Amino acid sequence: AVEHVERLAKIGIDSLKIEGRTKSLYYVARTAQVYRRAIDDAMAGRPFNPELLMELEGLANRGYTGGLLERRPAQDYQNYVSGHSELHRSHFVGEVRGVCADGWAEVETKNRFAVGDRIEVIHPSGNRIVRLEAMQTLDGEPVQVAPGSPVRVYVPLGQPVQGALLARLLEPVAA
Repeated sequence: AVEHVERLAKIGIDSLKIEGRTKSLYYVARTAQVYRRAIDDAMAGRPFNPELLMELEGLANRGYTGGLLERRPAQDYQNYVSGHSELHRSHFVGEVRGVCADGWAEVETKNRFAVGDRIEVIHPSGNRIVRLEAMQTLDGEPVQVAPGSPVRVYVPLGQPVQGALLARLLEPVAA
């Protein structure tokens, strides 16, 4: 688990494997980003940042454990109660397939998103959040909603976005 990175670095571990064989590109990218930050913090002597756990919990997952690093009952190794992943913070909605000179990006949609949504642009140069102000079909017609796969749309994202992944941030539910 990510909270053990500092301990692992101190005992000389210099390589971590991120589970991802049956996971989406989005899941692997987000998980690798979180571990990269945890490793950088550990190597710089900074204490573990608990916000990293929140980022992992924000991904659709079946629960996390320390695996063989900790002794836990077998039922804690995975979420067998619901039998499916749960969404907490964000939802993967698309991949940028091309970029126009005017800052609009061609997005291959994976799940539904709409004008007005808060979108996280996930990119190696850094992540950022934008409020989606407009959307167009590939023919240039304005639309309000991208219903999901396999639709392609244009959205204004600015730069840099080539190869970026997009996630719709889920609005917090009022208690």
